Amino acid sequence: MSSNEKNLTNRIEGILSNPKHTDFYKELRWSGSFWDYLKIVEQDPNVARNAHQRLFDMIMSYGTREYTDAKKPMVHYNFFDDPDDKGRDAIFGLDIPLMKFVSVLKAASKGYGTEKRVILLHGPVGSSKSTIVRLIKKGLERYSLKQEGRLFTYAWKLKEPVMYEGKPLLGEGIEEAPSPMHEEPLKLLPPEIRTEVLEEINRDRKPEDRLKIEGDLNPFCRFIYNVLLEHYGGDYRKVLENVIIRRHELSEKKRQGIATFQPKDEKNQDSTELTGDLNYRKIAMFGSDSDPRAFNFDGEFNVANRGVIEFIEVLKLDVAFLYDLLGASQEHKIKPKKFPQTDIDEVIIGHTNEPEYRKLQNNEFMEALRDRTVKIDIPYITKWTEEIKVYKKDYNEDRVKGKHIAPHTLEMAAMWAVLTRLEEPSKANLTMMQKLKLYDGKSLPGFTEDNIKELRKESKREGLELSLIHI
Repeated sequence: MSSNEKNLTNRIEGILSNPKHTDFYKELRWSGSFWDYLKIVEQDPNVARNAHQRLFDMIMSYGTREYTDAKKPMVHYNFFDDPDDKGRDAIFGLDIPLMKFVSVLKAASKGYGTEKRVILLHGPVGSSKSTIVRLIKKGLERYSLKQEGRLFTYAWKLKEPVMYEGKPLLGEGIEEAPSPMHEEPLKLLPPEIRTEVLEEINRDRKPEDRLKIEGDLNPFCRFIYNVLLEHYGGDYRKVLENVIIRRHELSEKKRQGIATFQPKDEKNQDSTELTGDLNYRKIAMFGSDSDPRAFNFDGEFNVANRGVIEFIEVLKLDVAFLYDLLGASQEHKIKPKKFPQTDIDEVIIGHTNEPEYRKLQNNEFMEALRDRTVKIDIPYITKWTEEIKVYKKDYNEDRVKGKHIAPHTLEMAAMWAVLTRLEEPSKANLTMMQKLKLYDGKSLPGFTEDNIKELRKESKREGLELSLIHI
């Protein structure tokens, strides 16, 4: 082995043996009793936040930058620069739509009503709708690994053998059964006790920032809970001694707290993909298809609990799926096959394009869905310098290594792209090129910032029509 190879091996071994990696691994695999968890909640009530609160706090944790554009106060959210991934999915020139998006999340986090709506990102092809959702999913994954973003779930681990109808309660040879929807452990408290605990937690918090633990346990955990309650003669404390609390990680790859649903051929897709389906192998084990232990709570709504679910091209969904979507958004409930309505806690984000949205507007049978969506327009960039940033990101030195790009090529391409998106100005003395410069913050004789505000007001659909650059 050469000296260079030895040095490389030593460096890698040094990195892998760093104690901080071991400590981080142990922290993510923390486990304890229910009473240990109550102490954590007492010290840091934010661990019990709902999905909307957690998503809003995650975005705000990256900080903001305020500036003024044509006399309009603006807020730039640093999260959308994708700082954790060196700007690979950074969003440029869309501060106004992103301000509206974060405003909706803020209202939802405080329980002002938007938490009962589907957030619908609407815009033409290639306007960054999918990128925004991808950023959110990546951000939640990372946030759940941080101390300020941690959350917990629970599993059933029986202290003694408990039988039900002559068979082991959890199933033959099963020692531990996690909550299939990774629910908040405080849901295990009876409603009257839960109210007292929340009053204690929220004592020093502002009314709009108070924690709310709503809903009941999922059918599987409710079944185990009730059997144990009967086994212990109604002693709640003994029931909770059969619970182990674990740190929970949000991960799309692990199908924990982050889910994606995409329309497919109607013949190969049904609503059980959203709400779960029966496990026929377990029916033989437990003897009934209405036993919650014989059900797979692995639908996309089940998986996304405590996190976020993305609906790709949501308006292309079959009507059967939209019924599930309506209940999930308004009531925060889903209806698994053969079981009662089940509570969920998740942010629902869909995205769609202009033709599909027009179909929704013209379909009177879809009025319920229209009423349960918050539409946020995601237009093309109309600022020249911001469009240049996109091209510089896509054609940086790493991507075009060894290839030459003629001087000002990116600037000219960006200029042409933006010009195809602008509407003809109503002022006769203003050319398209002058309008482009005004939008970009340049000063022109005879035009003020008030003129720029007027131009934007009269061009409400600017950037929402399909750009020639995408044809």
